[in-house]
Amino acid sequence: MSDSRMQEPRDAEAYIAPVPRVTIQAFCERQDTASAIAAAASDRRMLKAHVKLHMGGAPAAVEAFRDAPTPNVIVLETNGGREALIRHLDELAEFCDAGTKVIVVGTHNDILLYRELISRGVSDYVVAPVTPMMFVQSVSSLYGDGSGKSLGRVIAVTGVKGGVGSSTIAHNLAFLVARNFDTPTVLVDLDMAFGTAALNFNQDPTNSVADAVSANGLDASLVDRLLARCTDRLSLLAAPAMLDRVYDPSEETFDGLIDILRASTPMVFLDMPTSWTAWSRRMLIAADEIVLVATPDLACLRNTKNMYDVLRAARPNDAAPRVILNMTGVPKRTEISTADFTKAIETMPMCSIPFDPKVFGTAANNGQMLAEISDAGKITDVLFEVARTLTGRAESKPAKKLSILAPFTTLLSRKKAS
Repeated sequence: MSDSRMQEPRDAEAYIAPVPRVTIQAFCERQDTASAIAAAASDRRMLKAHVKLHMGGAPAAVEAFRDAPTPNVIVLETNGGREALIRHLDELAEFCDAGTKVIVVGTHNDILLYRELISRGVSDYVVAPVTPMMFVQSVSSLYGDGSGKSLGRVIAVTGVKGGVGSSTIAHNLAFLVARNFDTPTVLVDLDMAFGTAALNFNQDPTNSVADAVSANGLDASLVDRLLARCTDRLSLLAAPAMLDRVYDPSEETFDGLIDILRASTPMVFLDMPTSWTAWSRRMLIAADEIVLVATPDLACLRNTKNMYDVLRAARPNDAAPRVILNMTGVPKRTEISTADFTKAIETMPMCSIPFDPKVFGTAANNGQMLAEISDAGKITDVLFEVARTLTGRAESKPAKKLSILAPFTTLLSRKKAS
């Protein structure tokens, strides 16, 4: 592992929950405010919201809603004084539907004005100039549960082509997060036809992700019943892995499932299939972290560069996708060096994982994770650092040393959990 290269972990940013499916109409007076809201509308957290921009400020809003129903959220920008703003709010209140929330953008950083606006039913007051993330956070806070509890983080792991080992990495990362950080974790296998998560965890679940997305009235209790328990802290929503039907999910098929998991589970790992469809692109863009797994060859170099650029452009307010080079150092195979790979994709891979068919083969055939194979220590250490970086953990609980009976006790615990 002397050639493995690891990026320095980045500080975890303040979490902003995704905005639900709401309609927003903004009435701006300044072009820079309108531009900021337009940029915010393209952020992944606003994926479900429908945003419409108008110029003219509060007076335009009053005129617009005299004979029209109000949206879920109205954004009013004012450059005038307090009296004019209060007058317009009073006029607007005559036409507002019940449940409509109002955000005011103003120029005065005045606590007395803020209190007066709140007392009149205004949901939030934002002081200009407004940035895209300020606006996203303001709207997101309107629909929080008020508990201050962060929703779960979603980490999507995908290969840039078939056969690069992305599923193995996703499964082992989920296992390490659940075990080493003592964090409730759910692994979702989204390779509907050929998923391997159940095999790799030695599970034979009766339910699958297909049952979840096809259920009527899907809720948290139903999802919990569909999960297979791999360990005390790790649950699995397996793929059907059957060819008796063709799976062709729509773009929004998995939205409800992920929303439920995000609201109930601190860590959610998505084992993504190697495909580029409307739904897979949507899932990658909506994730909190993206991991691209590649091997050091020309096809992977091209695909990694393409996916990295597209995903980074689609997520301007988020961390760039992470890259892992897997199966490096295959004997007698010509490879692209890590330095050349890095130069071409213009980012440093998180790490390089060496080719070790004995360790990986033993784990796969036994239905075990690498951390349960005694001679996989160095690879496990690298994957642990990846897990620590993805979760933003500065410190971690040291893993317990495995005894010679570890494979048998782990298998018993899995059977007990299931």
